[in-house]
Amino acid sequence: MIGLDHTFRRLRMTEVLLMTLKLLLRRYYLMNLLIFLGCEKLQEKLHMTQHPGINPPPFNTIISDIIDNNIILNESYCYPRGGGQQGDTGTIRKNDLQTELLETMPGESIIHPVVSTQGFEIGDEVVCTINHERRNKNTTMHTVQHIVSAIANDMFLAETVGNQISEEYTRIDLLFPDRDKFNSEDLQQAVNDIIKSNKDVKIHKWDRERILNHEQMRHTKFMDRIPNTVTELRVVEIMDVDLCPCGGTHVDNTSNLYEMNITNVKSKGAGKLRISYSLNNH
Repeated sequence: MIGLDHTFRRLRMTEVLLMTLKLLLRRYYLMNLLIFLGCEKLQEKLHMTQHPGINPPPFNTIISDIIDNNIILNESYCYPRGGGQQGDTGTIRKNDLQTELLETMPGESIIHPVVSTQGFEIGDEVVCTINHERRNKNTTMHTVQHIVSAIANDMFLAETVGNQISEEYTRIDLLFPDRDKFNSEDLQQAVNDIIKSNKDVKIHKWDRERILNHEQMRHTKFMDRIPNTVTELRVVEIMDVDLCPCGGTHVDNTSNLYEMNITNVKSKGAGKLRISYSLNNH
């Protein structure tokens, strides 16, 4: 009996730990979702309002804090990791002193991890240069992901339930009512037709009521996780193709995109497929 009691207590402790971990992960997911959509009252993400999606110019700013090898800037136009998209990299320079900027991360203030903070001090005026190649690839990949998700929904009633965007390839997890109807060649052709059609890509700031009531709005199931105090969200519109809440970087016209190639289709369980693709410029 003592052995059984001990085993039961261990199982109960494991159950409590797993439940706690689940709650922490849910809080982490929600916080990052709010940060990504730009609706949390944190440091303003200026890439969403004042910087282009591709070829962003260098910007001048001031160091407001240094924590270990992380620099906090008074204003930042860097894209912090979120929404399945990688964060910006680049350089931070003060006069002749320069350090490499590693992947920018989200937080209450945008975090700029660097190789070394030696020689940099709080209050320094610096120039931050964003790596164009990485930003441009991630931006084009992200806009194509919106098109793929929208067309997959139109053609096969597939819902996007996950995505991971990188410079060389992107993967999208799709949930189908009947995945046997999926045809990768048809999807690829339809997406490339849109890419070649010179569709404008517009950015909006809409209130939640307009988002929830818009019949063409895609990907709104997460909205019930966002507090009612959040009244406005950023919406990305690809004209006549897609309308979706998003805080990522995007091109302003599909003419800035490249044709995509579906490189792999993998089963991810009942009704799910993982679609991987690359772009012809990669």
